[in-house]
Amino acid sequence: MFDSTLIDTLLIRLFRYRTRGFMQMTESAGPVPPVPQGEAYLYVHIPFCEVLCPFCSFHRVQHHAATAQFYFQSLREEIKRYHAAGHRFTGVYFGGGTPTCEPTELITTIGLVRALFAVREVSVETNPKDLQPPLLAALQAAGVTRLSVGVQSFDDQLLREMERHTKYGNGAETAERIRLAAPYFPTLNVDLIFNQPHQTLASLQRDLAIFRKLGANQVSLYPLMTSPTVLRRMEKNMGQPDQRRLRSFYQTIVETLGPEFTPSSAWCFTKAGVGSDEYIVASENYVGVGSGAFSYLDGTLFATTFSLQAYNERIRAGLTGITTQHQLSVTDRMRYTLLVKMFGLGLDREWARARYGDRFFRKLWGELRTMEVLGAARRDAQGWRLTGRGMFWLMLMMSEFFESVNTYRDAMRAHVHTELESYNHFCPALTGELCRQPLIN
Repeated sequence: MFDSTLIDTLLIRLFRYRTRGFMQMTESAGPVPPVPQGEAYLYVHIPFCEVLCPFCSFHRVQHHAATAQFYFQSLREEIKRYHAAGHRFTGVYFGGGTPTCEPTELITTIGLVRALFAVREVSVETNPKDLQPPLLAALQAAGVTRLSVGVQSFDDQLLREMERHTKYGNGAETAERIRLAAPYFPTLNVDLIFNQPHQTLASLQRDLAIFRKLGANQVSLYPLMTSPTVLRRMEKNMGQPDQRRLRSFYQTIVETLGPEFTPSSAWCFTKAGVGSDEYIVASENYVGVGSGAFSYLDGTLFATTFSLQAYNERIRAGLTGITTQHQLSVTDRMRYTLLVKMFGLGLDREWARARYGDRFFRKLWGELRTMEVLGAARRDAQGWRLTGRGMFWLMLMMSEFFESVNTYRDAMRAHVHTELESYNHFCPALTGELCRQPLIN
């Protein structure tokens, strides 16, 4: 009989050791990267938010209309640059931040992407406040196939701690808006966070019960993922998360959602198994455009500048937003592939052989065998399939990977701290309007 807590700890330590070189970024001149082999996805980062939630580790800044509108212009120029260089995308994901903070600019940008690329999927993130019929109808008409709503919780006390209750509405209001929005899109996804510091098992169960009554056909349940800076910020109002509760929370999620909702990844559950997932699962390669975006193309990781001013200047200079990159070793590339594929519930043997040859199985024999011995994966005629036990461990590993990305984001935000916190800066807009509010916290 395995000691689950000990195994959890040892696996995460081993994962950290094996992936320690993933984020060793070096400077890049920023040309358009080469077109990858196979399909690729487009990720478009919109960093603007009406509320800067204290738990969020993503690159986001306070919304200001003039700044955002100028940013969208640069964004569209960068997208055109990738098209001119020969890149083609099968899907697009608009994340943030809150992409719907400037609906007209967003709709225009969706139209550009659909005109340039034969995308099958158009996914957009939003917040509960923006779930209004005029915008929902506009997004539907623009071709959005998946709308993802950042709810985080229906618990009013937790919403207050997250500083979302006043701006985005209480739990009952949010639930009603989701009920209204669900019929508009093939996939309506609800984002919920578990293991918040003051969240109880009863509160999580209530969130899941409310979600199941709303007509949404997908839910993504993320463990609270932080960075050193975010942890310090959270201490003031939210407290610290207790990692020892992760297993019981996750087991509750799986048991409560099934069998109506089945997993499409280790933390995404879809009704009737129909719907799209996150772009890292949907495609082996992806291009990230905008400030604070990441790309992964044929084994090379790229990151764009976290400075909005530098981003706009780079686009005007004919470059992309890319300022750093790291080419993974062949072994690290195979480990990244294994992580993403198993997080997406399975690895096909012939697919891996076509990408890497038999060295994939020789190099990663230890990882594959460990998953089998621990009951995390089972081998079949096609390859390896994640088990229920393995889903929890892959959730832990993916959250660990994203927390390493969050630590990189911390460093990049610190690098442009003065620019982002200035109360007296000129917006990079044609009007030269003077802004007098902080852009980031």
